[in-house]
Amino acid sequence: MGIDAFRFDGKRALVVGGATGMGGATVPILADLGAEIVVMDYADVSYPDAKAVRVDLRDKANIDEALAQCDGPFAAVLCCAGVADGTPGIEKVNFIGHRHLIDRLLESGGLTRGSAIGMISSAAGLGWEANLDLLKEYLATPDFDTAAAWIAAHPERADYMWSKQAINAYVAQQAFPLLKRGIRINAILPGPTDTPLARANEDVWLGFGQDYRADAGIEASTPEEQAYPLVFLCSDAARYITGQTLVTDAGYIASGITESYPAAKPAADFLRGKL
Repeated sequence: MGIDAFRFDGKRALVVGGATGMGGATVPILADLGAEIVVMDYADVSYPDAKAVRVDLRDKANIDEALAQCDGPFAAVLCCAGVADGTPGIEKVNFIGHRHLIDRLLESGGLTRGSAIGMISSAAGLGWEANLDLLKEYLATPDFDTAAAWIAAHPERADYMWSKQAINAYVAQQAFPLLKRGIRINAILPGPTDTPLARANEDVWLGFGQDYRADAGIEASTPEEQAYPLVFLCSDAARYITGQTLVTDAGYIASGITESYPAAKPAADFLRGKL
């Protein structure tokens, strides 16, 4: 197969949350690699060569309506939508809605053998293993409504960090059952990335690890720098990779764990549940 394993010629890709940010950055990359693209988003989509479908991930019926506008199966589904703390329905946008969409695609044959799912989590979701028992209880909810009810009963979990931990646990949990169907699932865990969402929360999101980047002589990641590994994980070049949560933070957390950059250790310990 050679270099063609990285390409998407003759394949269809669905990018959820593809209007802006990291999701938006995946669209031209996929197009350059030959994919036929459908972009779903609540915001307006302005890619002339992609089919645009409006979706509200907070609304189960609306997700079903959006999927009804998509013809045929997808070789790649990239789940990129996300919102910050303080946004009503954050648990649905960041996780529950994506899970419902994936479930519907699996039920309808929209994901078939050889396809791949790529999700955007966050370095904020590290340490999910420490909460595994509770996460398994959450993931055991069978559908959109029961998951929403679980969060209503645990309102302290309606936040950004929990939603990203849920993605990480979901990816790990689904690796084997999906692999039996010939489908792969992975996620990237970006560090600070210069997106519109991050700029709206600049002090916290782009301030995190700023000393590390300054000392290393780098800037916050661009959306494209996160989109490339996400697209790779959905390509045939990654066909033996599944169930993985790939940390894409320029080594910040690893440097904190090993104390090669000691100032990062408190953040690494916190995110891994060590404090």
